[in-house]
Amino acid sequence: SGRHSMLPRQVQRLGRDWIAHWNGSQILTLNSPVSSYMRWAGHYPWASFPLPVPVDFSANWRLPQFFGPWRQFQNSNWQLDNFTQSSCFHLPNPSMKSEKEEPLIKKRRLVGQCDTSTPEEEINFPNQKETLCHCVAQNEGKHSSKKGSIKRHWEYFCQRSRTMKIKDFKNKESDQSNTESEPKFDFTVMSYNILSQNLLEDNSHLYKHCRQRLLMWTYRFPNILQEIKQLDADVLCLQEVQEDHYRTEIKSSLESLGYHCEYKMRTGRKPDGCAICFKTSKFSLISANPVEFFRHDIPLLDRDNVGLVLLLQPRLHCKTNAAICIANTHLLYNPRRGDIKLTQLAMLLAEIASVAPQKDGTFCPIIICGDFNSVPGSPLYRFIKEGKLNYEGLAIGKVSGQEQFPRGQRILSIPIWPKKLGISQNCVYEIKQQQKEENAGEKLQAAKQDNTQEIVIASEKSPSKLQHHFKLSSVYSHYFPETGIPEVTTCHSRSAVTVDYIFYSAANDDTDAQSGAEDSFHGGLKLLGRLALLTEKDLWTVNGLPNENNSSDHLPLLAEFRLIER
Repeated sequence: SGRHSMLPRQVQRLGRDWIAHWNGSQILTLNSPVSSYMRWAGHYPWASFPLPVPVDFSANWRLPQFFGPWRQFQNSNWQLDNFTQSSCFHLPNPSMKSEKEEPLIKKRRLVGQCDTSTPEEEINFPNQKETLCHCVAQNEGKHSSKKGSIKRHWEYFCQRSRTMKIKDFKNKESDQSNTESEPKFDFTVMSYNILSQNLLEDNSHLYKHCRQRLLMWTYRFPNILQEIKQLDADVLCLQEVQEDHYRTEIKSSLESLGYHCEYKMRTGRKPDGCAICFKTSKFSLISANPVEFFRHDIPLLDRDNVGLVLLLQPRLHCKTNAAICIANTHLLYNPRRGDIKLTQLAMLLAEIASVAPQKDGTFCPIIICGDFNSVPGSPLYRFIKEGKLNYEGLAIGKVSGQEQFPRGQRILSIPIWPKKLGISQNCVYEIKQQQKEENAGEKLQAAKQDNTQEIVIASEKSPSKLQHHFKLSSVYSHYFPETGIPEVTTCHSRSAVTVDYIFYSAANDDTDAQSGAEDSFHGGLKLLGRLALLTEKDLWTVNGLPNENNSSDHLPLLAEFRLIER
C-alpha cells in the first residue's frame, strides 16, 4: 500500500531494500567510524532487532579447484567456471511471465575472488583464524538450457596455519595418509524442508507467484529427488515429509540411492513428519528415538510437532567406538507462541542429552538440524548457541523474532512448563538431573564434609534461566560478509527469511566454537565447508520459491564435517 502501490510487489521490495541499506550506511558513516568487523545489515522486515550486525571477517576468500562434497556433479556435466576479472555470481534469467517478477539481470559480487594459481592474493581480514575458499559451479550442457535454475557455490574452510595448496586438496585422501597416522572421517549433512503437498494446498495464498503446474507433486518430487541425488549428502534431515508420499515414493527412492531411512510422523491428524536418512556405506544405526511434543495432560503442549534423534556409528577403524548424534525437528510456526517453541526445544534437547552420553560421561558429537521457525539473533536462537537464556520479562511473541511488532504483550510464565513434564530448567530429564546432582553431592561431601550446605541447584538459584550443556555452533553466519545482506533459507509470496539451521558441537580447535561453553564432549566436529545460501533478491530473479527447478519453498542446507576424536 501507499503511493507506490501500483508498482509490482518485487519492485517495491527492491526499493525498500535499497533505501534501508543506503540509510543504514549513512547512519554508520555519519555518526561513528565503523570497525573492520562491522557492517550495516539493514534489517529483516520481520525481526525485532534492526541493529548493526557483527559479521565474522576471520576468513580469507579464494577459489580452489574443488567442488566440496558435490561428487555427483562430476557425472552430470557440471564443472568449475573459468573465472574472470569481473568475479560476478550470476543467476540465469527466467522468462518473464508476470509483471510481479523481478528484473531480468542481477549480479552479486564475491569478495576476494582471485585466481586459483595465486593463493598469495587472498585477502587478509583482522583476527583471521581460517581460510574461506569459494568454488562456483557453472551450469553447462543440458543444465544451462534450463530457465530459472539457481547456482550456489561451495565455501570450503581450512585453518590458516595449514592452508592447503590446490594440488594437496585435490589429492587429499593420499595426502592424509602421508601426513596423519590416524584415519579421517569426513561426511556431509543436509537439512531440507521439502514442503508437504498437503501444507502447500492448505496455504495456497503463499504461492500465488507460482504457476499451478509447478505446484503439483508429480512435478515437484522428481525435482526434489534430483536435488538430493546431485548434492549426495551422507545424512539427510528432511522436514515436512508427507506420510503417504514417504510410504509410496520417498522411502523406496532414497533406499535405491543407498540410504537407510527413519521416519516420525506428526501426531494427531497432521499427515507429515520428519525423516533422517543416512548412507549405509558411511554409518550404521545404533538407536532411533522419536520425540512427540504433544502431551494430552499438559495444556501448553497441545501441538502436533515432533522430533527425531538418531545415534549413528561411523564405519571406520579408530581407537574408540565413536558415535554421532543426529537430531531433526520442525518446531511450531505460530509467532505468538514462543512458550510452546521453547518447551518443544527443551524436550528435544532432553532427548539428545539422554541419547548422546558416552561411557566416560562425555557427550558424543551432536548435529541438530531442522526448521526452527525462529530468526537469527532471536532469544530462541541465542539460547541454542549460547546455552543459556534468562527469560524473565520476555514477551511470548518476541521469542522467535518472526514479527517485528508482535501482537500482544503476554510475558513468559516462570517456569515456562509445569514440573510434571519431567524436564528440568537444564533441559534434561529430571531423573537424569537428580542422579547427576546426587553424584556431584557425594563427591563434594567426600571432599568437604563441612560444606554440604553450599550445594545449590542452578535452576533453583535462577528459576527464570534455561540452560543446556551442548557447545553448539551454527554452520551458517546468516549475513553475507561483503554486504551485510541477510541470507535466506525460505522464500514465498509473504516473506523471505532464515528459519532453517544446522547446529553442531564444535571441536575445541574449531574456530567457530562458542567461548565459555562447557567442555563435556568426546572430541567434536570440524566444519570443513558449506553450500552457500542466497539473498532474497537472488531468489526473486528465479521467481522465488518454489520455481521451475527448485520445488520447495525452502533451500537445502548442506555442510561437510570432520569427526575429531579426543
